[in-house]
Amino acid sequence: MIQKKNTKTNGFELMKTLRLILGDQLNHKHSWFKNKESNCIYLMAEMRQETDYVIHHVQKVVAFFMAMRSFAEELQDKGHTVSYFKINAKENPQELSKLIQRTITENQIEKFEYQLPDEYRLDQQLKEICQNLDIETAAVDSEHFYTERHELANFFEGKKSLLMESFYRMMRKKHGVLMASNSNPEGGKWNFDQSNRKKWQGNPEIPHERGFRKDASAILVELEEAGIETFGNIPNNNLSWPTTRADSLQVLNHFCDELLVHFGDYQDALHTSQKYLFHSRLSFAMNSKMLSPKEVIDKVVDTYLENKNQIDISQVEGFVRQILGWREYMRGIYWKEMPNYATLNKLNNTNKLPEFFWTGKTKMNCLKHAIGQSLDDAYAHHIQRLMVIGNYALLTQINPDEIDKWYLGVYIDALEWVEITNTRGMSQFADGGIVATKPYVSSANYINKMGNYCKNCYYKHTQKTGEAACPFNSLYWHFLDEKKEYFKDNQRMGMMLNLLKKKDAKELEQLKERAQQVIENPDNF
Repeated sequence: MIQKKNTKTNGFELMKTLRLILGDQLNHKHSWFKNKESNCIYLMAEMRQETDYVIHHVQKVVAFFMAMRSFAEELQDKGHTVSYFKINAKENPQELSKLIQRTITENQIEKFEYQLPDEYRLDQQLKEICQNLDIETAAVDSEHFYTERHELANFFEGKKSLLMESFYRMMRKKHGVLMASNSNPEGGKWNFDQSNRKKWQGNPEIPHERGFRKDASAILVELEEAGIETFGNIPNNNLSWPTTRADSLQVLNHFCDELLVHFGDYQDALHTSQKYLFHSRLSFAMNSKMLSPKEVIDKVVDTYLENKNQIDISQVEGFVRQILGWREYMRGIYWKEMPNYATLNKLNNTNKLPEFFWTGKTKMNCLKHAIGQSLDDAYAHHIQRLMVIGNYALLTQINPDEIDKWYLGVYIDALEWVEITNTRGMSQFADGGIVATKPYVSSANYINKMGNYCKNCYYKHTQKTGEAACPFNSLYWHFLDEKKEYFKDNQRMGMMLNLLKKKDAKELEQLKERAQQVIENPDNF
């Protein structure tokens, strides 16, 4: 605890300052930390308000707490003053406003600073806290993203559609990423998505994951003592996620050295024996800010440029598009559309989340693997999230509020700014087309095309009706028929709706009857 009200440096009196660091603001390169300041206290806390707003996967809670503690220790090792409150500390009030006010009073703080949070609820909370303080306050940038909060809104001002591809090309040009010249993209094309849809069938060999064996026993005991409700487990109490900057750099190097060469080809692939395929698993390190998007992209592009004879442009562009394109785009949509975005349900979907979302127990092989993996590892790649789990949720017309909570809780990288735009927007079309120009729905054909999930399934992906028919087939046509009025003016839905019109009336009736059985009794399938 600092007792003096002011500290003199070179004859100037410095204000005694409290700086808040949130759990997803673990940016070692932030300008705050360039110099040791004797008049400054950094405040960090593990809080029930963050563990309890949805039920989280235990790996997510443990990973964030481990990463926060490591970050605080590193700051202290570098000479910074850190006030850190563990989850079950008696002096932890578990409420941000009380913690800030008490720390200010006890340390005679004259100025309070915080980094702009990435979640709307925290942004509002911190603004309100500052309004009630009688000292000087300031908010600074988190110095993480390529874009500022409202850059996307400004870019699309006056335009009819918020097309991600337009934003992505602007970002490539502005930041000089994969550009042959100021206006020409590397490889002669902006987008190699058509090359990124291969089915993995055992070759090429997939290198072993770059995992870790971090003993989570102590934190698990603390969570139990604190009475925090979680789900999932940590095998043998060993967490396999990066929780330090050094760990995160190892994962990045592993991706560039071992996985990048085939990433683009198989980024959409599905396989029962391979959970991670060639995916980087960098999302937690990035979303907690242990790594910045710029250093990740710079490393990936440099690896490509140094190994052009082995790595094709299509592998690299697919990765860059996910970060420089989708990640920044989704954040921009979030700040443009919140808080109303969180309430959107344009398709009026109201069904309940099936129990098997919490157990993985279903006869549908694709869902068993995708949900089971999510529950086991707090992870699934984007096609599992979008075209298996999300596809089923939309076809069965589940309430997007319930889907939001599940996705936000289950995935280790899920923070609202990136989760809700991908889930409520891209996946569930609850925003009515702000993010996606058409709903991402498919029958079993797409799932079979992208992997081997259908191979040993209880159901037959080629059958549309009958007890052995894959539920995705009847659900697909039922959804189109139920929502045809909503999509009648959507040009991208024209072909699907024309096929619907050509359906034999009796066959459509059988499909809808089968679909209704699935919707009403989801845990029986």
